[in-house]
Amino acid sequence: MFDIDDTILDFQSSEKRALKKLFQHLNKPLTPAIANYYHQLNTILWQRYEKGNLTRSDLLNSRFTLLFRHFGEDINGAAIEKTYRQYLAEGHDPIPGAKQLLMALSQNHELYIVTNGIAKTQEKRVHEAGIAKYFNQMFISENIGYQKPQRAFFDFVAHQIKHFDRRKALVIGDSLTSDILGAANYGLDSVWFNPHHALNQTKTQPTYQIDKLNALTAICN
Repeated sequence: MFDIDDTILDFQSSEKRALKKLFQHLNKPLTPAIANYYHQLNTILWQRYEKGNLTRSDLLNSRFTLLFRHFGEDINGAAIEKTYRQYLAEGHDPIPGAKQLLMALSQNHELYIVTNGIAKTQEKRVHEAGIAKYFNQMFISENIGYQKPQRAFFDFVAHQIKHFDRRKALVIGDSLTSDILGAANYGLDSVWFNPHHALNQTKTQPTYQIDKLNALTAICN
């Protein structure tokens, strides 16, 4: 069960490109300070969403309002959000080695997507990246009504997969607070994809840790 963003597809690259296009559309300068604050703010809001303290719609409709307010400008954040998501959906650069890995694993394993992203955006990115054919099914929090790391999210996934066996299931993702914690809470093995060798400052311990996707082949054999 693969996360998408910064596990299979390079979300950081997509986000930077989308922000640049958005600010060009708005005819406003995108300074490093604005970009850095947006990234920090967005991370905080998604973490609140993961914990169930913020709804998806509140997250999407408030992040640009909060961003511009921080820099002294009141704008219609909900309207800007729609434009931003259109640009974000255009980004589907794969993480190095992702396509080759999926092609190899799909020969002998059932592959699934588990993501907290926006359904229309994620579906478009996965299909345009040419990797949809490797997955049996996509599980997206917006469609399910629950999000990682909630047990209800993984419970839904488990009931949708025929002959689901926790002992044979593996969750792969870059987020300790979403993918790895969700797997741990549901009694599943996990792989923390950590290419930048970040320190684990949480109490959650992944079953495995890798810094390159091709290292997953040895784990799955």
